[in-house]
Amino acid sequence: MPVASYEIFCEMLERARKNSFAYPAINVTSLTTANAVLKGLAECGSDGIIQVSTGGAAFASGSAVKDMALGAISIAEHVHRVADRYPIYVALNTDHCTAGNLDKFVIPLVEETEKRRAAGKPNLFTAHMFDGSALPLKENLDIAVKLLDRFRKSDLVLEIEAGVVGGEEDGIKASADAKLYTTPEDTLEVARRLNAITGARYLLAATFGNVHGVYKPGHVQLKPSILKDCQDAVVKAYGEEARFYLVFHGGSGSTIEDIHAALNYGVVKMNIDTDTQYAYTRAIADHLFRNYSGALKVDGEVGDKKVYDPRAYLAMAEDAMAKRVKEAVTQLRSVGTTLMKKDPSQG
Repeated sequence: MPVASYEIFCEMLERARKNSFAYPAINVTSLTTANAVLKGLAECGSDGIIQVSTGGAAFASGSAVKDMALGAISIAEHVHRVADRYPIYVALNTDHCTAGNLDKFVIPLVEETEKRRAAGKPNLFTAHMFDGSALPLKENLDIAVKLLDRFRKSDLVLEIEAGVVGGEEDGIKASADAKLYTTPEDTLEVARRLNAITGARYLLAATFGNVHGVYKPGHVQLKPSILKDCQDAVVKAYGEEARFYLVFHGGSGSTIEDIHAALNYGVVKMNIDTDTQYAYTRAIADHLFRNYSGALKVDGEVGDKKVYDPRAYLAMAEDAMAKRVKEAVTQLRSVGTTLMKKDPSQG
């Protein structure tokens, strides 16, 4: 099943951590952007992650509806239908759901998976993120523990965040005094609380100066060594089996040195949104600027339908975004790492 099952996803994560590479987790907002991710991953022979934020999901449902759960279901069902045309596995994840949006976003999607499982169908999503980073750590983990216990029963992976990613994404903005660096003490408490739920799997977005968006060189000061300190503290306290599967949020625009350092310290998933948004839009802008008189009915003319047909420029946008996905795969060292077994009949 090209949409990764729980077992396949766990194997993906284990393999990535063992071999110091990571999967790109690309935010999508439409069928076209989802197709771009699949195309880019497949051309690199890499498994990966397609994810949907609350804002992206609301957009996908249509401007007249703005139902984030409905939009996420629509994108996920599309991926389930088309993913088997690609020779790689892709996991489906939801991104940055705050406590106030759980009942409108994650919980309805979990209920959808529970209904599917009762009917003998595969999970709709592979994993869901709860972003409780704006809460005191105890409140964050109180909610996370309840979610993880429920997720365990349906083979769903939970992603949480301890510490705050700076900048802004989909209206979620870090305060000026936000705690941008996770401490070993934070991660010890995460391990103590969540590892008590046996048979469950979770990912941790530990922050080390990450900021959503892209900034000029020197503006963002990442400290990947924080991840090593957190891993070392948890392994010393709870043993090697407690070592985290880490997530790198705010990955767009990061230097290759910081990316590779993070991979060496246990990052298995890196979120990318801003860079792929730009690649997608840049291709459309280029097309329209180059074909201005054809795209618009200038001075009473009729324009050129071949130019303003959305399929023309959206196909270019898909290709451009796929190219940026391939760049991410290369940076994350995941080229050629797919778990998909090649059909012997294909040579």
